Amino acid sequence: MPAKHDINKIGVESSDFPILCETCLGPNPYVRMSKQEFGNECKICNRPFTVFRWNPGAGARYKKTEICNTCAKIKGVCQTCLLDLEYGLPVQVRDAALGRKAQAPTSDINKQYYIQNLEAQMADSPDGTTFDSEVATRAGREMLKGLARTDPYYKRNRPHICSFFVKGECKRGGECPFRHEIPKEGELSKQNMVDRYYGKNDPVAKKMLRESAESKGMKAPDDKSITTILFLGLPQTTESEVRAALVAYCPFVKPIEIRSITLVEASHCAFINFKLRALAERVAEALSAQGGIEVGGKKAKVVWGRARPQKGKSAAAITDGSEASGSGSGSGTVAVADQSA
Repeated sequence: MPAKHDINKIGVESSDFPILCETCLGPNPYVRMSKQEFGNECKICNRPFTVFRWNPGAGARYKKTEICNTCAKIKGVCQTCLLDLEYGLPVQVRDAALGRKAQAPTSDINKQYYIQNLEAQMADSPDGTTFDSEVATRAGREMLKGLARTDPYYKRNRPHICSFFVKGECKRGGECPFRHEIPKEGELSKQNMVDRYYGKNDPVAKKMLRESAESKGMKAPDDKSITTILFLGLPQTTESEVRAALVAYCPFVKPIEIRSITLVEASHCAFINFKLRALAERVAEALSAQGGIEVGGKKAKVVWGRARPQKGKSAAAITDGSEASGSGSGSGTVAVADQSA
């Protein structure tokens, strides 16, 4: 069936050269590529695009572009590995450190309309791109520089594991072009290209953000019932200012996902209680990557709440308890007693 002529329905992408990171391109400065126009459909926008195929170097597998040139420019990523071109990190890590919101739609019709509008913007822009990596806090950029690899990671170009070897049926031996290794099962074994592009549920990004938060003393408590995060050292402020600052630093947070915000003026702190533990962990990781949160022109410290003391304990134990997590004013009351002591 021929492509529809309606510009809001379908289109094609054509390019003369791919957008690749140094790792995917390989160490050979004279790499040869094959070019096939409309060779495949983009895994993001589903439009036919120009596919490039090449061998990065000796002992590596043949690689090809997976998404179109336009989708790569929108996110500022490599067309093959979908990692950030500047830092070589997953999109979810980069956006968490820069405080960016994933604005690209996921439905088919909205994707086509969104991409066509961005293509028009890129045609008018001086550098032909829409992604601006310079817009970031200083702490976020330093965090990205610390996590970024200084040298290309060519190990990523190795051949895939031989599926026949895993079953014990490979008869090629040393002539097999695939790796003869037993795959390792774990949280990194299931990765999705679409999730990596949109910066959602990326296991590699989750591991990096979790390790970064733990290194800064923001390890998530073992008690899964704790969904409270504290902002310490706040100036004279209001709940609306705290809420606005939280949304600005963590654009992925929806207002309905916040159960309550309790301000304790005497202790200059605020309790932010979320409905879901997973969201609280994501917020803690994002704020840790950005070096805290700024409210009313002052940088506030971010820490996890602690479990509410169990019933039956003495009043002294309650007074000595640290910041309590929970909903409502009960958490704030415990914090006042602790801060005043």
